[in-house]
Amino acid sequence: MAAKISQLITWYKYLNENLADPRTKDYFMIGTPWPALTLIGLYLYFICNLGPRLMEKRQPFKLNRIMQIYNIFQILINGFLFYKALTEGWLGQFNYFCEPIDYSNTPKAIQITKLVWIYFLIKMLDLLDTIFFVLRKKQNQVTFLHLYHHVGILAGAWGAVKYLPGGHTTFLGLINTFVHTIMYTHYLLASMKIKTNAWKKYITQLQLVQFFLITLHYLQLTWVEDCGFPLWPAYLMVPQNLFMMILFGDFYYKTYIKKKPAIKTITETKISDISAEISNKKSKEQ
Repeated sequence: MAAKISQLITWYKYLNENLADPRTKDYFMIGTPWPALTLIGLYLYFICNLGPRLMEKRQPFKLNRIMQIYNIFQILINGFLFYKALTEGWLGQFNYFCEPIDYSNTPKAIQITKLVWIYFLIKMLDLLDTIFFVLRKKQNQVTFLHLYHHVGILAGAWGAVKYLPGGHTTFLGLINTFVHTIMYTHYLLASMKIKTNAWKKYITQLQLVQFFLITLHYLQLTWVEDCGFPLWPAYLMVPQNLFMMILFGDFYYKTYIKKKPAIKTITETKISDISAEISNKKSKEQ
């Protein structure tokens, strides 16, 4: 038993210290996995248990003003990170096929680690989306897809700061911050009673394109020789993003494709009923 405990401690130190990037060990929430795991646990407990119980006999909160401020902040911070991801790397400097991580302590390398860390902090902030659902008693919007996406991307962002803060990894942040800038703009306009219903379909399409591009981006690592970037993230990110494509694809099909025939059938049924009623009236008159 003591030998097994000793082995577990050795593995923990190896994963938490030996494999980790020493430059980010003192960043908030990054030193060990326990703060992030605790946050995820509390988040899931509130969303799935405590929150619904607290709101069961209460009226839904009206959070329009708070949500507008939240959406504006999300637009600004995501737009800022998208701009920095372009200007610090992906606008002509980084290699789209394979970009190694600069593990040096140069000002630019350190700046990139901090940008990856800020991206992680934004993923923490994204958890408020679900909390707003619960406080507004919109529990039907708390789906498996929603929870899996929020928890998964938060865990992935933590891992990026801990082990891979830069290089090839940052392409995900580039795409994701662009998508979120558009998405939170839609949320802001909707909260201001500006009709943006048509945006929903196209945002989902944009998210599907996002997962496809990220999958392709990591697949490239398998055929690029002497890349200088580890291959193991591809074994995690490719299945993960394929799974997200399946989940979002299923949502897209059920929301925007499957409903159309149903609407058409109802319309045709009503027309048929009206025609039958007219025919019956005519036959009675005759």
